[in-house]
Amino acid sequence: MTGGHEHAIARFLAEPILVRLLDALNGAGEETRIVGGAVRNLLLGEPADDVDLATTALPQETIRRGRKAGFKAVPTGIEHGTVTLVLGGTSFEVTTLRRDVETDGRRAKVLFGRDFAEDALRRDFTINALGLDCGGKLHDYSTGLADLAGRRVRFIGDAETRIREDYLRILRFFRFHARYGMGAPDAEGLRACIAGRDGLAALSRERVRAELMKLLVAPAAGATLEAMAGAGLLMPVIGGVPHRSRFAAIADEGGDRADPAFRLAALALSVREDAPRLRARLRLSNEEFDRIDGIALALEGLAGQAKLSSLARLRHVADRAGSDAVAAALALLTASANDETGRSVRDLVDQLGRTPAFLPRGQDVLARGVPKGERIGRALAKARRLWIEAGCPSDRAAQFELLDVASREALP
Repeated sequence: MTGGHEHAIARFLAEPILVRLLDALNGAGEETRIVGGAVRNLLLGEPADDVDLATTALPQETIRRGRKAGFKAVPTGIEHGTVTLVLGGTSFEVTTLRRDVETDGRRAKVLFGRDFAEDALRRDFTINALGLDCGGKLHDYSTGLADLAGRRVRFIGDAETRIREDYLRILRFFRFHARYGMGAPDAEGLRACIAGRDGLAALSRERVRAELMKLLVAPAAGATLEAMAGAGLLMPVIGGVPHRSRFAAIADEGGDRADPAFRLAALALSVREDAPRLRARLRLSNEEFDRIDGIALALEGLAGQAKLSSLARLRHVADRAGSDAVAAALALLTASANDETGRSVRDLVDQLGRTPAFLPRGQDVLARGVPKGERIGRALAKARRLWIEAGCPSDRAAQFELLDVASREALP
């Protein structure tokens, strides 16, 4: 934690939009506090981008007060007490204080309350149970401040009880440790996760995917995934044998290597069939699947190559999978390579990225007398292969000479 967090809190609370919101929600018997991640990040000296608030006011009263102050009120989760108040493109989630009356491992039945301590203690981890009132006073109902200072991610109260309330907390435990923790995961929390691992099967795939993707790009993802694997909790999540060493080799890289889809490919891709399996298991978005499937296709195309030194070979594979997918596949195949090999591959990727455009199109094949139908596609594909084997000349005349050759072969 930074030593000057008082100044950060004072600046945060002085932001005009937050002053306006708190002025609207406080008073006349009601109180509202900033809670959760915003408070945690302020104390760590990190941006408090997503601001959640807890209030004693009931949802309809929150809506009334917010609208009176000029905020747009959106009942995003009103059955659970959550109203989103929006002004000028900035949104705040405001939730009425709650207490659990029943849980089934996936969702909780709650009643609204007026006790900030009771609401805080129903949360998952001590570092997420901190509150900040409008006067700048911090409220710590567990050991959140001490755990935050020590970079410890610990469940509130009995860890097994917290997990039985929502089995997604198993993944959140590892995700938060990878983001905020230091050293080995909390021993009690780890034991509780192992004891409750059968509950992962009942979770929605969308929720599992969301937590996993955040974990994969966290600062300590490599070490945390090792801890998950050691506890027998990684294979049940990805549904296959993880490439732990390969992931570890790329885990500290930034840029496009910090893309969660690339990192999932590093961890879980072995064969082409793994891509649709991961899509089904984790409900991947179309964009995520296309990225992973492209890498899988490139890995398949590069399989068996003793030396990844042929630019022509890479261009043939890129013609099927795309240049970005080939670059990603090469990064995985050479993740543990020595510096000389790494430099050689990076040079090839750079040359691949500077491959000129292939100009001929289907209408150009048609103009050469090839009849409509499959022959057009075959001729164009043959022309592209000839062009790659010729070194990808950029000259238009040279490209169309190759198209002439391919078109003649495609004539009836």
